[in-house]
Amino acid sequence: MSTVINDRNDVTSHVPGHIDQLDGIDVLDALDHVDPDHEHHASDIASRVWRFLISMRTGLWIMLALGILTLFGTVLMQADSATRSDPQAYAQWLAQGAKPKYGGWTGVLDRIGFFHIFSTWYFLGLFALLSLSILACSINRAPRLWRIATRPRTSMSEVFFTHAPLRTTLTLPGDVTAATEKVRAQLRQARFRVLDGQSADGSDLYGDRFRWGPFGTVVAHLSFLVIMAGFAVSSMTGFKISSFYAPIGVPVAVGHGTGLTLRANSFQDTYYATGQPKDYVSDLTLLKDGKQVARHETRVNSPLRYNGVWFHQASFGIGADISATAGGTPIFSQNVPLQFSSTDGKQVIGQFTIPSQRLEVFAIEAASGQVLPELPAGSVQLEVHKNGAQTPVGVEVLTPGRPVTIAGVAFTYERNREYTLLSVSKDNGAWLVWLGSALLVLGSYLVFFLPHRRIWVRVRPAADGTSRVLLAAPLKRDPGMESKFAELVSAIQSSGK
Repeated sequence: MSTVINDRNDVTSHVPGHIDQLDGIDVLDALDHVDPDHEHHASDIASRVWRFLISMRTGLWIMLALGILTLFGTVLMQADSATRSDPQAYAQWLAQGAKPKYGGWTGVLDRIGFFHIFSTWYFLGLFALLSLSILACSINRAPRLWRIATRPRTSMSEVFFTHAPLRTTLTLPGDVTAATEKVRAQLRQARFRVLDGQSADGSDLYGDRFRWGPFGTVVAHLSFLVIMAGFAVSSMTGFKISSFYAPIGVPVAVGHGTGLTLRANSFQDTYYATGQPKDYVSDLTLLKDGKQVARHETRVNSPLRYNGVWFHQASFGIGADISATAGGTPIFSQNVPLQFSSTDGKQVIGQFTIPSQRLEVFAIEAASGQVLPELPAGSVQLEVHKNGAQTPVGVEVLTPGRPVTIAGVAFTYERNREYTLLSVSKDNGAWLVWLGSALLVLGSYLVFFLPHRRIWVRVRPAADGTSRVLLAAPLKRDPGMESKFAELVSAIQSSGK
């Protein structure tokens, strides 16, 4: 006769001895003597810091703070590293990009770093603190898991067998030795590792499966560290240029210490009969120290790659080659992308600044297929503003090769030229992110699919040459353990018939 009991809430705080709780994890950790930490005095600063780092509450608060900052970083405009490294470019970005959207809040958001949240000292500090907390938790947990896996407690008191979440009592024929061997055989058949306990009046057994499964939590913790290290390496040693303009035939320096120069040889776009884009192809040549190191026909899904730097096709368009001189000294020469459209769609507009003259200039042309008397074909209109003022200081229409002076600056429109728009990035930490992701999958698999299953057995002599067998097991985040325990009990009963 036997009864399998599943009692998750049968907990007592009045049991003699060192057992204070008997529902699953807490009691077994205590019974296994896996928490032999020394007592710490409140004045011990190192102890306080350690307890702070391994506290679950600490980790949750840090993740909440990082989550809120990440939300702000996602919702608010973020200036890229190239823009922030150039004070004039950043000032222009604030004036033309952020201020029209955020108005009077622009200065406040800039001062607290909300336009580059992911590189602020407080975000990086929280990031580092979370890494320390994860590492501390892993260090704190690993010795316990190792002790449970390699030196488990193999004998339990009578109290454990009367209060464990899964428990049963069997009567088997034969003496203690015979009954023990029957139980041992069934445990091994169920692929449990079996260890002998110590008992003066009978026999104790301990069986477990997947003893390395709990280390999945350590692996998962370490995976987060590896992933965060990957992001840190990427942010500190890599870069990303979201909008890299490469006018056809004009070499453009990539910068960021790469020593690379990119030249777009040609661009071709093809379309389906319906008018939908079919293919965008940029023929790119990459130079280093004046020598060609790579050439590639770059498409949306076929980037140019060289020494960890990736060139992705993003878009294309038409720009105007414009130069400017002040007092005979060249102060500007660039292809200005005509990337914006007027509200009526009749004009295409580009914008550039001349910081040395504190000028903001808009270049305007007739859109493709539009005939505008004020903008004849082959001409461009320049609208020049001083210090971002609403009223222009001069508006002139330029034809190719004929300079026009506005606000003391001689502007010359050379020609229109196609450009290809690329996204350029170098991500040195990508392999760490992939490695961390693989470790996260491995850790999750160990935790959820290989839970540590443990069973304790107590065999004692009974009347009439029979033996009394007690079996007990925890039910710890393992829904399959209940059925496995019942199957094992049934198999042991059957072996005694």
